[in-house]
Amino acid sequence: MSQPKAMNLRFPDPGQRAAIEAAARQEGVSLQEYILSAAYTRATAVEARFLDAFRASVSRSGEAFAEAAGTAGPDAERRAAELAARHGLEEQRERGHAA
Repeated sequence: MSQPKAMNLRFPDPGQRAAIEAAARQEGVSLQEYILSAAYTRATAVEARFLDAFRASVSRSGEAFAEAAGTAGPDAERRAAELAARHGLEEQRERGHAA
């Protein structure tokens, strides 16, 4: 198996490279390790923000569906009246066919 290649670190701005190198030295790590660590930290922060927003969205959706289900469904009396009316119509229909 071949050896892994080193990261190609090119910085168009020499000042940017110097600042990152200084930060890596201050942390006591290599330039590659510092950049990878920063990238990982940023990626996990983005992931955490996404998951927080997703959980909030799920919560809002759940509340909206619960609210809609509570207001859209007929109450017990109305449902009983609908069933009685349907039963009455079916009886009339059966009498009509019998005649």
